[in-house]
Amino acid sequence: MLEQLLNLVRDNAQDAVVNNQAIPNEQNDAVIGEATHSITDGLQQALAGGGFKNVLQLLGGQAGNAESHPVVNDISNNFMNSLMSKFGMDGSQAQSVAGSLIPTVMNKLIHKTNDAGDSSFDLQGIFNSLTGGKTSGLNLSSMLSSFGGGLDKDGDGDVDMQDVMGMLGGGQQGGGLGGMLKGFMGGK
Repeated sequence: MLEQLLNLVRDNAQDAVVNNQAIPNEQNDAVIGEATHSITDGLQQALAGGGFKNVLQLLGGQAGNAESHPVVNDISNNFMNSLMSKFGMDGSQAQSVAGSLIPTVMNKLIHKTNDAGDSSFDLQGIFNSLTGGKTSGLNLSSMLSSFGGGLDKDGDGDVDMQDVMGMLGGGQQGGGLGGMLKGFMGGK
């Protein structure tokens, strides 16, 4: 997945990076690589921080506009900070590059992930790559459809990890796939 994501970033970096006078041509590849790293690292951090549902809905195309999604905003901010610290860009230049490139790439990634005619990315493959295979065996498409359909199993007014584990048969005891998911997400 990393190579495909790098190619996706490269395909969308022409205006934000390659044609940007604030980025020397000899740094183009490094900036594109940093954007790719920021995306994968940001998605992994969101998953590790308990944002499984947010990432699943984002990549599954159910989160609305990527530009306003909190995970995408975090990725953009981290990329902006990297541009300033690693490439010496000033804040407004870095914000312009990150604010243009990251949402564009994320929208393209979401589109490709949800396009049945495009096999370059798929939801299961992305999650397996981000988690080191820990989500293989989970039916992510089924989980995604369940999020929109009133999955509040514990009646606390939100759909959270306890609800997902209940859906997977793990409940509070942590057995089965629910237990695996709970272990992946750092639950107790």
